[in-house]
Amino acid sequence: DCEKDSEIDQYKSQAKSLFKRFAQQSASTQAQRVSAESGKFVFHYILDQGVAFLTLTEKGYPKKLAFQYLEELAGEFGRLYGTQVEAAQRPYAFIKFDTFIQKTKKLYMDTRTQRNMSKLNDDLSEVHSIMTRSIQEVLGQGEKLDNMSKMSRSLADDAKKYSSKAKDLHRQALMRKYVPLAAVIFLVLLVLWLRAKFYSK
Repeated sequence: DCEKDSEIDQYKSQAKSLFKRFAQQSASTQAQRVSAESGKFVFHYILDQGVAFLTLTEKGYPKKLAFQYLEELAGEFGRLYGTQVEAAQRPYAFIKFDTFIQKTKKLYMDTRTQRNMSKLNDDLSEVHSIMTRSIQEVLGQGEKLDNMSKMSRSLADDAKKYSSKAKDLHRQALMRKYVPLAAVIFLVLLVLWLRAKFYSK
């Protein structure tokens, strides 16, 4: 029992890590349909309109059914809450959706039902479009993207500093060039003014 609890905790921790990666990555870098293998199980996930839909299945469970389950969730969630996602601020804002999740999950539990057998036979070619990786690869890719993001921010900061320094140097160069000239003009004008004042007397 302790060993099973430890295994469950490990998968929960991996799921949390995956969600953190989803939150940190930009939409353009995220694959839409990915299977991440982890021991005897596989994480399947879909990213749709900024929302992640994830499920954990045994390795022998058909990928096609796993993704059809997720696509059903994504479709219904988008229909009910699609316009509310950006405004959501509190945890469990969409807790009512769990009723639909549980109901739909029951339909996909047994792969031998007529309904699921029909779905499996519909179009097997769809399975080839699913990217399969290990959980370490998926989380490792997230770390690389984090590092690239940090490097990008650092380069942007350096560019700002360089731009500011360049403006200061340009300003100093202008002062060195024109201040002496302005001083000479001022002295000439001062002399002319004094002479004019002197001769007017």
